[in-house]
Amino acid sequence: MIEDRMLSHDFDEEALGFDAPPERPRVLSAGEKIGYGLVGLGAFFLIASLTTGFLLGSWGGFLLSFGPLSIGAIVAWSSWYGARSAGIKNDGNFFRGSQNRGVVGWILGVGITGFYVVLYFYDSWQAKGLPALLEGPKTLVNPLSELITGQSADRWFLYGTLYTFAVVVFGVRMIWKYRHVRYQVVRTVSVMFFQLGFAFLIPGLLKLFHQPEFYFSYFWPLKPEYLWPGSLHGLMSHPGGLGVFMITWGAILSLVGTPLLTYFFGKRWYCSWVCGCGGLAETLGDPWRQQSVKSRWAWVVERWLIHAVLVLVVVTTAVLWINSATEGRVLGSASFGFAKFYGLWIGAVFSGVVGVGFYPLLGSRVWCRFGCPQAAILGIFQRFFSRFRITTNGSQCMSCGNCSTYCEMGIDVRAYAQRGENIVRASCVGCGVCSAVCPRGVLKLENGGTHGDRYEGAENPISVFLHDVATPPRQGHNT
Repeated sequence: MIEDRMLSHDFDEEALGFDAPPERPRVLSAGEKIGYGLVGLGAFFLIASLTTGFLLGSWGGFLLSFGPLSIGAIVAWSSWYGARSAGIKNDGNFFRGSQNRGVVGWILGVGITGFYVVLYFYDSWQAKGLPALLEGPKTLVNPLSELITGQSADRWFLYGTLYTFAVVVFGVRMIWKYRHVRYQVVRTVSVMFFQLGFAFLIPGLLKLFHQPEFYFSYFWPLKPEYLWPGSLHGLMSHPGGLGVFMITWGAILSLVGTPLLTYFFGKRWYCSWVCGCGGLAETLGDPWRQQSVKSRWAWVVERWLIHAVLVLVVVTTAVLWINSATEGRVLGSASFGFAKFYGLWIGAVFSGVVGVGFYPLLGSRVWCRFGCPQAAILGIFQRFFSRFRITTNGSQCMSCGNCSTYCEMGIDVRAYAQRGENIVRASCVGCGVCSAVCPRGVLKLENGGTHGDRYEGAENPISVFLHDVATPPRQGHNT
């Protein structure tokens, strides 16, 4: 029988022996020791190359740096996850400073942000006589640049190398962590493939063969300059017809691919399977997905900001075309101010400095959630005209909150699950992690037979659109 004193909580748990068991220090396995040793070896050669010039600019320096770093990380992760049963383990995420805005998290955030500031403003950086921080790293990756592009490495090749390196190596970590969910494995392999092939190797090889550099996995409005007059005229005038093919490719993806694929599969076909921004967020950014802000005010800011960026890129594109058609008689050189403003504040500061630098502080999808105009367009189609939905089985929900905690887009998934409602949010990127972390199988990603059966009123999308525009968002509702 339970004592009255215990029922009234009138007792000292620690004095009665109910204190937490002593924490046992984790012992590294042999595989982890080998992996971390290789990481340390790679870091040593990297620092030695950059500080002393040891093998800098040679294949030896490149392979001795990137080889042990990547192989060591993969060996360590394989040993750590391989020794545990399949299934997502999120133990201790909120007790690690690196994953919960602690000192280490802030150091990482400032460090990544600082790198992006130097990268995007390097010309101004050097003009002011500041240290040439990127010259050593550029020289380090120069052998790879000469092999792929036939040219010496510049800062953008350096960035592309580091970006691809992060997606591929941390993608292996993602596969190990989520290996029990086939959907997660396949989509991770997909973003690794598109980043390595379509966003790194193919653009580089095009430069090698003296063709226009083109990223086939990006298109307007995420890559807005692909629809600007200067870029189109340059591609159309390029001999051989490849430029025309590139224009046609971009037009088909923008005008046909976006509405058609989103209708059948939701925005996940791009945001979680193809896009390089999403690829980095899902691989390198996975440890910080729980940092996404879930408050109502964040949702309000999200809706206004992401659609404001979409309006800005549309206006900028229209202004440039009007100016081109009138041969500059309408706005003159002022039209280029629109393009410069967008390129600087949206393309550089928002998507790069803030979008990636704030991973450890605001989660891995800051740009995708608050700024990406491509995500805004895909979200509009998904919300009103897509067959995609996340179905819920509310009777099985035990309100653990895992789904909401690990939603990188800040959606209160649990609120939908508790009411047994389908989740049809414009911001949802269909990553499926909410379903993967659910211990009871409450959530399921599905493509229905029509868009009209997802929620009440979905058969009249225009009316729903007008209602959503006029109604403030409420967490747990499909607005």
